[in-house]
Amino acid sequence: MSHVVTSGSFLTLHYRLAGPAGDIINTFADKPATLSLGTGELSPAMEQRLMGLEEGTHATFELPAGEAFGERNPEMQQWVARKLLAQMGDPDEQYAVGDVVQFPTPDGAGSYAGAVVESNETAVRFDFNHPLAGQPVTFEVRLIGVL
Repeated sequence: MSHVVTSGSFLTLHYRLAGPAGDIINTFADKPATLSLGTGELSPAMEQRLMGLEEGTHATFELPAGEAFGERNPEMQQWVARKLLAQMGDPDEQYAVGDVVQFPTPDGAGSYAGAVVESNETAVRFDFNHPLAGQPVTFEVRLIGVL
């Protein structure tokens, strides 16, 4: 009996997410990822592509710009005072454009990433959009196990 992906499936898989500038996530050279559908680990557009695939499938999907992670939201770019950054992390850290910094969520339970877009003497401006927001995405997947 072959195992097929349905909503709520628990998957062991290799996957690669790439945008125009190259890979953002690629597990193919490393250990596979495990995740369950419907928990928000993958975007709904990507989960949709996995539905009905059989264990052992290796497939690549091209998602049009904005579909995988939404459009870029200009309000997701924010200045953060260097004083605050020093409290949260290493006071001597240098923030270069393109660096990705992890921030704790307000409840401290998780974290989210911001990429440095510019900085001045007192603050650093971060872009909290997903790095692939508003871009076409290549989603490659090899399903190792489906439970």
